[in-house]
Amino acid sequence: MRTAVGAGEAEPSRQADLAWPDTPAGSSRVIPGSSPRAGTMHAERGLRLAELILSGARQAGQGPGSRLPTERQLAADLGVTRSSVRHALAMLEAQGRISREVGRGTFLRDAPRTGADAVPAADSLAVPAAAGPAPAGGQAPGADFAPADVMTVRRLLEPPAMSLVVAWATAADLDEMDRCLAGGDRAASYEEFESWDLALHRCIMAASHSPLLGALYQAIETARHGQVWGDLKRRSASLEHREQYQGDHRAIVSALRARDSARAVEAMRLHLARVSDHLNATDPAAGVIWR
Repeated sequence: MRTAVGAGEAEPSRQADLAWPDTPAGSSRVIPGSSPRAGTMHAERGLRLAELILSGARQAGQGPGSRLPTERQLAADLGVTRSSVRHALAMLEAQGRISREVGRGTFLRDAPRTGADAVPAADSLAVPAAAGPAPAGGQAPGADFAPADVMTVRRLLEPPAMSLVVAWATAADLDEMDRCLAGGDRAASYEEFESWDLALHRCIMAASHSPLLGALYQAIETARHGQVWGDLKRRSASLEHREQYQGDHRAIVSALRARDSARAVEAMRLHLARVSDHLNATDPAAGVIWR
C-alpha cells in the first residue's frame, strides 16, 4: 500500500534526505515558466517540476532505491507549493520512475522492464515548445490540436492496435497495466487521475512492442497535453465519468489478459466513444462526434 509522503510524518532515520546541489540554505529554486497560468498550463508546470525533481536526484548521485526528500522539503527547495510537488510526484509515479510507500517515503525506482520502452518515459516528461507561427503546410511543433482531431486519430490508432497488444504483450506489460489501474483507483485529484490515465494508455500501446506505433502514440500524448484538449477534458470531468472510465479501463485490460483480440478492440472502441460523448456533451461546438 502506498500514499503520498511529506504530510507531516516523521522520516525514518536509516537514510538522510537528499540534499539538492547548488541550493543554499534558506533559498529556493524557481521553476522556469512557473508563473500562474490558466487551464492546462498546470499540467505543463507539473511536467517541468517532475523533470527538475529527477534532475536534482541525478545531480546528487542518487539511483534506484534512493529516497527523495519529503513533499515539504521539495516544496521549500524548489520554491513551489506542496500541492504542485504532489502533482509532479503523481506524474513520476505514473511514469514508473518513483514508488511511494506508507511510513517509509518516496523512492527512485528502475524504469519498468516492459514494452513501455517503445514510448520513452524520459522523453514524455519533456514539455513541447511553445506554439509559434505554423510552418507552411504543417502544424507548428507543440501547437494545440482540436479535440475532434485528437479523437479521430485515437479512434483510427488505438482500437486496431489491440490485436498487436494481444499478440505481443508480456506478463510484465500486463502487470504494468494493473499498476496503472491501481493508481487510477487511488488518485486523489483530477490531475492525478489524468496522469494515471495517460500512463495506462501509454503502456497499453507500448505493449505492442512496435517502436513506430509507440512514436505515433507519443504524438497523441503531446496533443493531450495541449491547452485546448486539456481545458475541454477538465470541464467534462466528474466523479461519475471517472468511474466510467475506470470501468472501461478494467474491461480493456481484462480482455488483453484473456488474449481476446475481438473483445479488446471493442472495449477500446467503446471507451473512446464514451470519452467523445462526454467531450461533445460539454461543448457541442467542439464537434467531437463519434461516427
